[in-house]
Amino acid sequence: MNTSRKIGLIAGPLLFVLFYLNAGALINEQADLVVAVASWMIVWWITEAVSISVTALLPLLLFPILKVMEINAVGANYGSSIVFLFFGGFVMALALEKVNLHRRIALTIIHLTGTSPNRVILGFMLATALLSMWISNTATTVVMLPIASSVIALLITDEDGFTKKDKNFAISVMLGIAFSANSGGIATLIGTPPNSVMVGLLENEYNIQISFVRWMMFGVPLSALLIAISYVLMVYVIFPSKGLKFSATNNVIKSQLDEMGPLSGKEKQVLAIFGITVFLWIFRALINQLFPELKLSDTSISLFAAISLFAIPHRFKKGDFIIDWKDTSKLAWGILILFGGGLALAKGMSSTGIVDLVAQEIATSNLSVSITAILLIFLMLFMTELMSNVALVAVLAPVVVGIAIGLNIPILHLLIPVTIASSCAFMLPMATPPNAIVFASGYIKVSQMAKIGILLNLISVGLLTLVFQFVMPLLF
Repeated sequence: MNTSRKIGLIAGPLLFVLFYLNAGALINEQADLVVAVASWMIVWWITEAVSISVTALLPLLLFPILKVMEINAVGANYGSSIVFLFFGGFVMALALEKVNLHRRIALTIIHLTGTSPNRVILGFMLATALLSMWISNTATTVVMLPIASSVIALLITDEDGFTKKDKNFAISVMLGIAFSANSGGIATLIGTPPNSVMVGLLENEYNIQISFVRWMMFGVPLSALLIAISYVLMVYVIFPSKGLKFSATNNVIKSQLDEMGPLSGKEKQVLAIFGITVFLWIFRALINQLFPELKLSDTSISLFAAISLFAIPHRFKKGDFIIDWKDTSKLAWGILILFGGGLALAKGMSSTGIVDLVAQEIATSNLSVSITAILLIFLMLFMTELMSNVALVAVLAPVVVGIAIGLNIPILHLLIPVTIASSCAFMLPMATPPNAIVFASGYIKVSQMAKIGILLNLISVGLLTLVFQFVMPLLF
């Protein structure tokens, strides 16, 4: 255990005790008790003294003991509909991975984009982004890394050795995978966990729902724009590999595709269920208009997909199913608990008046709406370089809601850009799992990631400010 974890392990409970012993001195007794729990959670989340999912269980233990909320009321947050929306998404991702369909999709896209160095980089980025819209960015990066390594190996073993252009190409491929995995998750509601924490808060506390399609209306273009900007910066400005030629790349990709053979029966079955699910998500509003008794929700559609993957047999006589319950040992249960912990903390902050207090303070301040939005986006984006973006959104989202109320602007206008900022961490290896995974490949230095990452971070702040100013008012 490193020093920061040791310090955090002790500092978290100590900070809790300090606030607990002085309950009533800051806001009021109940609110101060929530602040005490929040301070413990924040310290453990920042230092990762224990698993961030274990930290998320603290409200379930402490809120009833402190008489902030009854245990049933706290527990309801861990069973929120948003938790089950993501459960269904995780099961779909599990099925895609089990039948190796995600790898086939990635290889096919790279194969179709062409063999010139820049087009190969683009192919990797497009494939990564597309997968990251539906499965975890960590799983996506893990799939893409060996494919990328096999292509880079061609340059290492060719007759001129590993030249500067070769190195630039390797850096661009690796960073392209990481940046596309981060940006791709922005495109859909289930693409990245912070989105779900935000949507859960809106549904639980304010009865505001965002449909899958409404999110994609701004999520997909924003994701595409970030990927395009990072591609141009990498291949034309910071790490150019102009003049680099290699013809064997397509052979490597094609041989890997050929090894997979034609689509298997299970792959076709998963593809069909996946296609139907996406279709239902996209046309849910229209279907509900035609058949109002159905009352389809994004969560019910997600659960339909999950149950179908468990219940529709691939071979009826043999009792062979696409996935069995034992496969869920690979499912990200900890993330689901983390959602619940974030929602429980948000409920405590709202029910004890902390959010209202923030709103009042902002309402009496002299900062303009635009400056406040820029500062919040900047704060979220650069803080997420150092701590878990899910944990950060869980803590800051209720505060941002209070600020929006204080500024007398629609909650969604401010909360959505600030939440998306948590997925725009491009600068440091520890910021996101994709960054860490590609850094571990050995082809990238921290200075190289930071060099382009700081530019992308600042560009992201600018883009999200424009989203706040012009896009949100149009859609919400």
